[in-house]
Amino acid sequence: MSTQDQINKERDRKIAQNEEQRQIAGTIRVSGWTIFFAIVAGVIVFFVGWAWLHR
Repeated sequence: MSTQDQINKERDRKIAQNEEQRQIAGTIRVSGWTIFFAIVAGVIVFFVGWAWLHR
């Protein structure tokens, strides 16, 4: 295998690792927003239910 092929393979590995890290960060960010919206929706449902029961 030539030196250029080895350099290219190492570069490709590094790019793949960086892409994987970006995908993980994006997934965590999306999960955080999903949890936030689920909590907000739960609070709204709770207070609507509480108000309906105590009218």
